[in-house]
Amino acid sequence: MLNENNKTFNKMNYIALGSFDGLHRGHLSLVKKTVSLAIENNGKSIVYTFRNHPRSLLKSGNTFKLLLDNSSKSEILHEENVDLVFFEEFNENFMKLSPEEFIEYLCDKFDVRGIVVGFNYKFGYKNVGNVELLKTFSNKYNYEVYVVETCTYLEEVVSSTRIRENLLKGDIELANEMLTRPYFIKGKVVHGKQLGRKLGFPTANVKYEENIVLPEQGVYYTNIIWNNNIYKSITSIGNNPTVEGSEITLESFMLDFDKDIYNDEIKVNFIKRFRDNVKFNSLDELIIQLNKDKLMAEKEKFM
Repeated sequence: MLNENNKTFNKMNYIALGSFDGLHRGHLSLVKKTVSLAIENNGKSIVYTFRNHPRSLLKSGNTFKLLLDNSSKSEILHEENVDLVFFEEFNENFMKLSPEEFIEYLCDKFDVRGIVVGFNYKFGYKNVGNVELLKTFSNKYNYEVYVVETCTYLEEVVSSTRIRENLLKGDIELANEMLTRPYFIKGKVVHGKQLGRKLGFPTANVKYEENIVLPEQGVYYTNIIWNNNIYKSITSIGNNPTVEGSEITLESFMLDFDKDIYNDEIKVNFIKRFRDNVKFNSLDELIIQLNKDKLMAEKEKFM
């Protein structure tokens, strides 16, 4: 993949614009259209997005949660055969660019032949720019506009907001359908209280980025990627109510696994929600339930 410093453009380049948080079905339709146009016209395909989500700057308290970190976004786009992924820093100065200043900047920087956007794309200061204005500027700046229509699933528009809402209420399977892949969280394995080890279910305590969406508390069937291998796993999100924990943690028990992976990074793919977190009357009751969870996980398929 090219990086943002390799400017070898020739006015045959096609660029997709958007925040692309999650890279869901709708986003991928824009990406595939851009790649297809570039290939047909012997140009480069470009995805132009933001290093920090615009809402993180605009939202009070900067508490906005993302579906995807930038490194994962780059990896997925690379798999889609995008030539260049450009991450713009969304700051006060950039935010105040007028719609025309923004388009002029893009055309100059990337030698744009075609711009690919979603039906509801907004741009420029206070989002006053829209698809019609983008088309208006096309004659002056000599580019073509391609508008990708809305993408729906179960008769509703697929959006990052809808996926985020489903994750927060634990509807992993619906979120995954809209993403076209399992929702995942990456993080480093750190030391915890090692209660799981004492119970016969040693868990990997995952330190995750705080700006990433954490699904609803509960117990999930997951697949963990470590060292290019995949393992069935059970992942708990919560505060371990049976032992009256206070901190929300993400802990995964990997089936048929006994290696020391402290300080290693793992990727937790969320597949299905098994149950709520429950405060059991005793550790023995908890162990009985954990064994039931393990049996359920063994019957599930890899994804």
